Amino acid sequence: MGKKAHQSDYSWGRAVVIGGGYAGLVAARALADHFEEVVVLERDPVDRDTGVHPSAPQGYHAHAMLAKGAEVLEGFFPGLRAELRDQGAPVFDYGERMSFRLPDGFAPRDRTGVEIQSFTRDGIERSLRRRVLARPEVRLLSATKCEGLLVPKPGTVEGVVYRTDGAADSEELTADLVVDASGRSSPLDAWLEGMGVDVPEKVVVKAKITYTSMNFHRPPDGAPGFDIAYQMTFAPHVPRGGVLLAVENDRWTCSLFGFDDQLPPTDDEGYLDFAKGLTNPHLAEQVERRTEQEQVHRYTNVNNQWRRYHRVKDWPERLIAIGDAVCVFNPVYGQGLTVAALEAQFLHRTLARHKGRGAGLAGLSRTYQRGLARIVLAPWTLSVNSDLMWNPAGQPFAARAAHWYNTRLFAVCLRDPAVWARFVRVANMVAPPTVLFHPTVVAKVLGEALSRRRGGRRT
Repeated sequence: MGKKAHQSDYSWGRAVVIGGGYAGLVAARALADHFEEVVVLERDPVDRDTGVHPSAPQGYHAHAMLAKGAEVLEGFFPGLRAELRDQGAPVFDYGERMSFRLPDGFAPRDRTGVEIQSFTRDGIERSLRRRVLARPEVRLLSATKCEGLLVPKPGTVEGVVYRTDGAADSEELTADLVVDASGRSSPLDAWLEGMGVDVPEKVVVKAKITYTSMNFHRPPDGAPGFDIAYQMTFAPHVPRGGVLLAVENDRWTCSLFGFDDQLPPTDDEGYLDFAKGLTNPHLAEQVERRTEQEQVHRYTNVNNQWRRYHRVKDWPERLIAIGDAVCVFNPVYGQGLTVAALEAQFLHRTLARHKGRGAGLAGLSRTYQRGLARIVLAPWTLSVNSDLMWNPAGQPFAARAAHWYNTRLFAVCLRDPAVWARFVRVANMVAPPTVLFHPTVVAKVLGEALSRRRGGRRT
């Protein structure tokens, strides 16, 4: 086991990360500044050049990196944005280069001051994996499954038990800290219960959204005046949506999604017909132009779920959970990558504080899980309040109130670029939700509500 930390420049001995996907990679990067060795256990046979791997089925679909997430990643990986841009992943203003279809019309195409970049999950993971594994502290054990935790004394995790594909026996690996980044299928609940730890039942809010996605060639000639074309779903009258992203290597990524029985087809003709049924015509226009396409993928397991580890009173020392192993969001809102980056940033800062105080790792795990819950709360609330509105029965007051406000806020956004820019900053997590409740915004929303009550139309 590693020594206790007494100086701010001291590195603990070894950290183990369970899971080598996106969340595991950003966690490993955070740990590399504080541990002499970081070992990443990944069940798939991956290497530094691997992008999406079989255990990440959602990886083939459209992903969004919100502006805040991009800022955090650039801090961890300087030059990442430029590297992806050199591969053809465009950087652009959210307002100027996005055709965004709101429930009742198109958002303004004015500059918002929020820059984003569009790319595939494959592209971002490939770049991150190369950079993380280039760190001398980080070592990857691929095709390796974590089978359990080492708990030689109650209340403290001191490593993992793992087995590499083809090996006859399991092996043990001691560690000063174990990080579970193994995703939504994490067995951590069962491991904790096996340790006698009482774990609250996870909260699940069904999204009932199905994704069908493809990548296809983006010809350089006749380029449209946007890098993203988007149509949002919105309960209860807009059950179909989609997004078209300009991504690296001269391609489009198109994801079509539908609520409940509105299933986007996987065959070429049905896929195009579904896109033509959207009120943002730009998706169908580009799908119809395609001459080369990659395999079509469908994804249905998109329920929101939150494992409330912050409420566990006897949470073990030297164990933390991060990313989808804690909280899974409906991907239609594009929050997952950014939230995982924020969680890694918080891990880095928490380790630095403990090290600076010479406090060692005692108490760090519970502190971290409670702080992670605070990071998750706002995006979780946004996601589930929207998804709860698809259920005609049992809509809580908070969800109904948020839906009432958002319906009128979006109507205001159609004609007010300043309000739209505020929404964009909140949606990209670079401003708090309170900016949407500034007196000037509230007055406009209430004015919209009054106009609707009178039966008039605002222009």
